[in-house]
Amino acid sequence: MESTRAFLRSLGFAGGDLYELPTSAKRFPDGAQYRVELPSVEGPAALEATLREADRYGLTVHRVSQGSGIMLLTDGEIRDMVTMCAERGMELSLFVGPRGTWDISAMPLTPGGRAAGLRHEGADQLVYAMEDLKRGASLGLRGALVADEGLLWLTRRMKESGELPPDFVVKCSVQMMASNPVSARIMQDLGADTYNLPTGLTLPKLAAIRQAVDMPLDIYVEAPDTLGGFVRHYEIAELIRLMSPVYIKFGLRNHPDVYPSGAHLEGANVALCVERVRRAALGMQMIGRYCPDAVPSALGAAGIAVPVPDGPADGWGSRSATGTGAAAATTNGGIE
Repeated sequence: MESTRAFLRSLGFAGGDLYELPTSAKRFPDGAQYRVELPSVEGPAALEATLREADRYGLTVHRVSQGSGIMLLTDGEIRDMVTMCAERGMELSLFVGPRGTWDISAMPLTPGGRAAGLRHEGADQLVYAMEDLKRGASLGLRGALVADEGLLWLTRRMKESGELPPDFVVKCSVQMMASNPVSARIMQDLGADTYNLPTGLTLPKLAAIRQAVDMPLDIYVEAPDTLGGFVRHYEIAELIRLMSPVYIKFGLRNHPDVYPSGAHLEGANVALCVERVRRAALGMQMIGRYCPDAVPSALGAAGIAVPVPDGPADGWGSRSATGTGAAAATTNGGIE
């Protein structure tokens, strides 16, 4: 077995899970260790409630994300969300709309076919997903979630060819489920700017993944029941130390399935957002108690995909590329 571990190490990976729990020297482009993300902000009303509650608690939120998809928001709704986030220097990350569980195939909904997850079946589905990304970017969006390796590869080519802005941040959904260092490295190589890891990985497993990649990693410290329902608030200090640069992501236990969302679920969405902010405030108190010296990013910092509310000005808007995701994450001795 030792020869196999040595082979992994020769390729730049840990030879096993890192039970020594080494401190990460990697940082966001601005030198920060952590940022805060709130997921499932399903539309303008939910975003308004999230921002109002964040102000009430004095909470800094660096990224809000959404799961229903770009295709299920009107142009006006996207523009409203873009404007609200741009005014604060926050990142807005909307999911690609068409995907496996929205499609006509039953396989992703069967017990044996769940591994298909949110991946795209056929070339047409990829075309639809690319159209969703282009539409979002044209409305000022500068970040989106994807859950398909082929689409992830295409996003890098789209940025290189000008089909997407060069500073567009591609966030991999937790439902891609890369659970080991090699799989995470593959996602980084394919074009992931930030990666949401599975919710139930132990600290040694997470440490081994952090050693293998330089891109920011996202980790639920409270996960929806559909992703395990774990509440890991007391581990936040260690997660920041081990996983920097890391997005501390506050989901919500006992969260009903509201996807795809819409006006018929708006009241529930707003209530869920209000409680999610309260949970995040509890988590931030943990940081204050157990790692008060941990360094957060300021709003608008380099690498935060702040949307552009004014629409295209120089092809993709006036906000310049600041070095996003993996390409800008630094180590203690250089850049990725």
